[in-house]
Amino acid sequence: MREFSVVTGAFSYTGRYIAERLLALGQPVRTLTRHPPSVSDSGIEVAPLNFADRDGLVDALRGATTLYNTYWVRFPRGWVTFEQAVANSQSLFEAAGIAGVRRLVHISVTNPSATSPLPYFKGKGKVEEALARSGLSYAIIRPTLIYGLEDVLLNNIAWFLRRLPVFGIPGNGSYRVQPVSVEDVADLAVFAATQKDNLVMDAVGPEIYTFDALVRALAEAVGSHVRIAHVSPALAMLAVGVAGRVVRDVVLTRDELRGLMENLLVSNGPPTGRRRLSEWLAINGESLGRRYANELKRNYR
Repeated sequence: MREFSVVTGAFSYTGRYIAERLLALGQPVRTLTRHPPSVSDSGIEVAPLNFADRDGLVDALRGATTLYNTYWVRFPRGWVTFEQAVANSQSLFEAAGIAGVRRLVHISVTNPSATSPLPYFKGKGKVEEALARSGLSYAIIRPTLIYGLEDVLLNNIAWFLRRLPVFGIPGNGSYRVQPVSVEDVADLAVFAATQKDNLVMDAVGPEIYTFDALVRALAEAVGSHVRIAHVSPALAMLAVGVAGRVVRDVVLTRDELRGLMENLLVSNGPPTGRRRLSEWLAINGESLGRRYANELKRNYR
């Protein structure tokens, strides 16, 4: 039987770029997905990502050399909680072990901690601990803020910058972010799969911005003359709530803002990605923010 890799969410965002790289290398790809396309000519084999069906997961993973796990949730909603996402991840790791998967590459986040007061980072930390206990050969990739053509956060900031007369930055905007290209994340994930030892690696770009500088760079890239003002975090979240009702989406959560303001999207290590956001904006600014990227429609339907 020919060897193949499994990628969760190969029709989504990060998983799509990982799958594309594997296909370009001539490696067959199977995806585990909750949202299979009605029609696909991608050459990717499709299997359901049903965490309640362990036997089904084992069957889908059996024979795979590597599992690239991009599964996570951005915020809790309805029956979807961070606790459930941790349990789902553990179920996936257990199925991979039973199926005999040789290597598991897991996409996490910078600065996770099982004791973090922020549920997103706490959940990510717990998943990493579960993977370390699993007995699987693993690599953990920890990206910061991932940007690319299908990105949500930067695209939607640009969308608002194109339409609002005033854009409010929470606090003084001096907190930092170190964006990383989705292409660099995919490259690092595919590289990590080839290594034999367990490893943990930050996926971070070569440029560090203050949030104020990032917003201004986005405004310049899209040709916006919006007035940028500094407002209290409370007022900013009030405005975000109003915007969310207008676009019928969760634009930003309080925990996301807190993580950003606590500099959790910056690495203490050297850059591992080579692509620069400034160069990417110069090429893609014209198309950035033309359409709003709705998180609820994309991942919570």
